[in-house]
Amino acid sequence: MESTTAVRLRPPRHLVSPAAVRYWTVRALIGWLLLGAVQVVALVRAYGGDTVPVQAAVLAGTGLLAVAHLLVMPRWRYRVHRWETTDEAVYTQSGWFSQERRIAPISRIQTVDSRRGPLQQLFGLATVIVTTASAAGPLTIGGLDHAVARQLVDELTRTTATAPEDAT
Repeated sequence: MESTTAVRLRPPRHLVSPAAVRYWTVRALIGWLLLGAVQVVALVRAYGGDTVPVQAAVLAGTGLLAVAHLLVMPRWRYRVHRWETTDEAVYTQSGWFSQERRIAPISRIQTVDSRRGPLQQLFGLATVIVTTASAAGPLTIGGLDHAVARQLVDELTRTTATAPEDAT
């Protein structure tokens, strides 16, 4: 009888930057403020009408949901979002409500990119995108400190250049 060793999938080692918590909070806050502004405009337009109490209740509910979301989501995401690279693979874990773990062998990597939107730049963050031939799409490591992201892109570029197999 052949013996087998059980392999356990563990969380990747590295957390994203703590600044990602503030970034995710501000990004979500922008969406909640836009929704609240639309509701306030509708409430002002309906002033004196029969729907004012209902619209005010909806606005209050939106405010409560926004506060709960802004307090919970960024911290939860920070605890979940992780990443790691080895000589053999890139490993990511992301999400907050729905969580995903992905592993891409180094030999399957086709491109390594980084992205920094205006809000990310404000918080000193970047996203690293690792593209493979997988139908599941690229691995994305968001919320990285800009310097860490630059170093990761350089490291993965060097590692994939020396990989024995060609990903194309």
